[in-house]
Amino acid sequence: MKKLVIASNNTGKLKEIHRILEPLGLEVLPQSAFNIPEAEEPHCTFIENCLAKARHAAEHAGLPALADDSGICVDALNGAPGVYSARFAGEPKSDQRNNEKLVALLKNEPNRKAHYYCVIVLVRHPHDPEPLIAEGRWDGEIIDHPRGSGGFGYDPHFLIPDLGKTGAELPMDVKNRISHRGKALAALVEKLKSSGLWQP
Repeated sequence: MKKLVIASNNTGKLKEIHRILEPLGLEVLPQSAFNIPEAEEPHCTFIENCLAKARHAAEHAGLPALADDSGICVDALNGAPGVYSARFAGEPKSDQRNNEKLVALLKNEPNRKAHYYCVIVLVRHPHDPEPLIAEGRWDGEIIDHPRGSGGFGYDPHFLIPDLGKTGAELPMDVKNRISHRGKALAALVEKLKSSGLWQP
């Protein structure tokens, strides 16, 4: 396997994924390079939506495909916004409006615990019966006022207590190492190596 299509149009995600997979020598192409429309995400779990996206991209591109489905889960909101993280405040998607809605819902709520969750699926072809699946989790808490100019999504409001910084205040290399997506991609790389799908 020398070439992969990434089932995403999110520039932030694409940048993070490319940076972590680049050392493997894989040619990583966004689905936009094949004019692939975004897949439907009708499911209530990350894994189901992720599989749907990976199979959709593999079918259109005729290549192995990697998909990521991730979001933020807030304890006080019973795991919401969860799979609806990107469109929490409705269409069109807006990080600013999503963050404003989240902060408003947590007004007067003492429990600010939250975690980012990511699942990554790699399929060799659209009907692959044995997809590679990896996951990662990143714990933190929600703060009212945004801090930092990096990252994307909920990062400016996602504080990592041990570091005293938000996801948007971290250098990219640090974030890639400790984030939900970084952990999931690292696990995927190990699975790629042990499965024999990738050879140095």
